[in-house]
Amino acid sequence: MTEIIKIQHTSWADTSIAPPAFQTHGAAGADLRANLPLEMRKFGVEIDSGSWKLIPLGLIIEVPIGFEGQIRPRSGLALKFGVTVLNAPGTIDCDYRGEVGVVLINHGASIYTIAHGDRIAQLVVAPIANASYEWTRTILSSARGTGGFGSTGQN
Repeated sequence: MTEIIKIQHTSWADTSIAPPAFQTHGAAGADLRANLPLEMRKFGVEIDSGSWKLIPLGLIIEVPIGFEGQIRPRSGLALKFGVTVLNAPGTIDCDYRGEVGVVLINHGASIYTIAHGDRIAQLVVAPIANASYEWTRTILSSARGTGGFGSTGQN
């Protein structure tokens, strides 16, 4: 089943920037493009090595109830330049109706510039399970037990 994700431009957005789009038939994530405000379009947004910035998309996204939008890094940016999504995956809740942006961090050795229209992240729409939480006096044991943070080995 295909879910319909409604999108709208913000009031200032460049409407010629492509909407989120899958680049191949089997892709899980739709590419998201930087949609910079007019005053930033000429020079782009520079991210210094070790720094991060919020990059606007110029979009408002309506995620269907029972789903979340996950903003994930693009592997090519990470491999080639050390640029990734800082809070990966970022979440767009189904009840959020504000402008969506992507927090990018530059782990690379030099300044990285985001140009207007660059593909900077990808959007994966995934079902969610709403859970209820309750206090208890007992938690069932498991084979792993309390081992965490590398307790299952290094490989």
